Amino acid sequence: MGVTNMKELCNYSLQQKKLRAAEHRRKHSHDGMCSGLSDVEYNRVRVRQKSTFSKARKFTHNRMWRDNTKKFTVEQLKLIKTL
Repeated sequence: MGVTNMKELCNYSLQQKKLRAAEHRRKHSHDGMCSGLSDVEYNRVRVRQKSTFSKARKFTHNRMWRDNTKKFTVEQLKLIKTL
């Protein structure tokens, strides 16, 4: 198409935009084939949650101080070793 002025160019680009939109709608329309999930299908979907959790505070408030503050006797250490 031979465009001679700006007004024709704007009209041409608007028509092309509408044609592209109409083609996209035709290509991606499902004609009623898609629907929502049923209750059984919805309950079947499993979503993973966060798999790594904070361990720094738990270590510093529990194991680190437990190892440094408790004093064991030789008999207690023998019992721990056998377990």
